[in-house]
Amino acid sequence: MATFLGFDYPTLWFLVVGAVFSGYAILDGFDLGAGAWHLFFRKEQSRRIALNAIGPVWDGNEVWLVIGGGALFAGFPHVYATLFSAMYIPFMLFLLFLILRAISIEFRSKEPMLWWRKTWDITYSIASITLAIALGVVLGNVLQGMPIGADKEYSGDWLAFLNPYAILMGLTTLALFMMHGAIYLLMKTEGRLYAKLTILLKRGIIAFIVLFSITSLYTLIYIPHLSDDFRGNPALFIVPILAFLSIANIPRLASKRKFRQAFFFSALSIAFLLILVAIEVYPTILLSTTDPAYSLDVYNAASSEKSLGIMLLFAAIGIPLVSGYTFFVYKTFAGKVELDETSY
Repeated sequence: MATFLGFDYPTLWFLVVGAVFSGYAILDGFDLGAGAWHLFFRKEQSRRIALNAIGPVWDGNEVWLVIGGGALFAGFPHVYATLFSAMYIPFMLFLLFLILRAISIEFRSKEPMLWWRKTWDITYSIASITLAIALGVVLGNVLQGMPIGADKEYSGDWLAFLNPYAILMGLTTLALFMMHGAIYLLMKTEGRLYAKLTILLKRGIIAFIVLFSITSLYTLIYIPHLSDDFRGNPALFIVPILAFLSIANIPRLASKRKFRQAFFFSALSIAFLLILVAIEVYPTILLSTTDPAYSLDVYNAASSEKSLGIMLLFAAIGIPLVSGYTFFVYKTFAGKVELDETSY
């Protein structure tokens, strides 16, 4: 089997897909978190500032989702087909609320009526909350496994995705994104909204730590197969330790109002947590609870070696370009938000 940098092509593509989805979670995560806080802001000016904080970047952040979905489909088509069949309702809700969120951001400022703006404010916030929970629900189902048959097709009930672990993971994801989003808004705001956000961030941090602790304990007790690799290779414990230290740095830095550094560690925490997920599932991507032999892994679900090789070349060119564009946009719109006639 062909290799590059010591990794075979399926494993390398698994890392590429994981890296792209990590980029999406970090970038669109604070968008969703900011939207989840939106109804906590009572004043019209505060809501406009919060919207304009993400206004220049939210649509670019979603590019990473498109790339991630395309990379999954191209590299692991069987996983793509099985996962979307199993999670049909969460993904359809995700697409619906993704559209509603975009419409809310763009339509809100088109009319001055109070009822008009309030309607889109509510839609925007509900959409952001639902999107974050849906992502966590899908992740929770992937981690604990799904009923997959020998034909690689989902064989479970259509509401099986609504299980306790998936819901808990959804709420934890929402809390993580709300914490991430509050820190981002603190970097972009000042005055009364800034003061309010410092209070909201404390609540967000507490909610995330509580939910994260419960989710971790639930995972260790009821989903023990996720820790098999760590028991077999103690060196891997460096990842959860780094994740813990990164998370611990967030409240420490936030208390000192060093929000730029806190945002860095918030993003780093998301990255470490997703690396942890990758270690827990590799080489299996979708675990079959019907029979482990029916599971989809990086080898039996991958495209041909030649296809992966060609796509890795495109990824090596495309991902740096998207990363460069993303950096340019954030550099251009750095600093505090200032409202003018072109603002939302």
